[in-house]
Amino acid sequence: MKFIKALFLSSMLTLGFGAFTSANAGSHECGDVTIAEMTWQSAAVLAHLDAQILSTGYGCNVELVPGDTMPTGTSMIEKGEPDIAPELWTNGLGPLLKPAVEEGRIASAGESIAGGAIESLWIPKYMLDAHPELATIDGVIANPQLFPDPEDPSKGALYGCPAGWNCQITTHQLFKAGDMANKGWNLIDPGSGAGLAGSMSEAYNKGDGWIGYYWGPTAILGQVEMVQVDQGPYDAAEWERCIGIDMDCPDPVMMNHPVSTVEIYVSKKIMDNDTVMTYLGNRGMTSAEISVLLAAADADQLSPEEAAEYILENRSDLWTRMVSDEAAEKIKQSLIFD
Repeated sequence: MKFIKALFLSSMLTLGFGAFTSANAGSHECGDVTIAEMTWQSAAVLAHLDAQILSTGYGCNVELVPGDTMPTGTSMIEKGEPDIAPELWTNGLGPLLKPAVEEGRIASAGESIAGGAIESLWIPKYMLDAHPELATIDGVIANPQLFPDPEDPSKGALYGCPAGWNCQITTHQLFKAGDMANKGWNLIDPGSGAGLAGSMSEAYNKGDGWIGYYWGPTAILGQVEMVQVDQGPYDAAEWERCIGIDMDCPDPVMMNHPVSTVEIYVSKKIMDNDTVMTYLGNRGMTSAEISVLLAAADADQLSPEEAAEYILENRSDLWTRMVSDEAAEKIKQSLIFD
């Protein structure tokens, strides 16, 4: 379904990756804002959502520019642009971000994914309902017959990550920590991200057993009802010593994955913009909420821009809590159907 933003059609510019403008008098108060459009689905949708809310609701002159975690973070620190990184995964950027924050060059405007992003080993909820002992990794490891390997049904299958992904290291090390090879299990390389998602979806649709690594927010976790397996208490020092960095570490310890901090970062210019900072401070959504939105976008094969329009049209329960009453009214008035 196509949506039109009637209030600013006449002033929309066609500049590269797209610019959103408004003829509202409020544009002088908000000013020009650049937003990084990251390369993965959730970040791209959030970039377009921010662009549409800030332009339509608050009269900002918004431009989307291409971005990614490391180049966007570096550019914001060194050049002061773009103005907003809508979904910055900061766990691996600490040494880069901390001095820049202390010097006042950039700042966090709040959580992008409230409570953090999720990484875990997952099983279908119907398996936990039928076998409560599968709530813990020890219960899973003791029952390989419930998760048969399609290529070797005599063994259980733990689905890991494709070669080259960092989670290939972590899943390999957790497999080793559980001594799973000696307890009737195979570790499966799905070959690609699509292969990993496909294996989960196929097993779920058949009602079969499945356990493997996955992360959220993602579309598939909004489509199928999966639950995290309790892998044991997380130990940051132990994770950094062995599990998270070295596939050859001989003595990993089984534990839960860390929660990934995902924040909205802004340039010095935006720190002084109360309008934008207030909105961004209220914009955080949980991983589960974002996953449901991504699932809806996938179901209708929506582009990131169309997904943002879908949210504005269909999920006012989410976005109206982020904005002022006046901005909400402007946005609602701008949405009309073909």
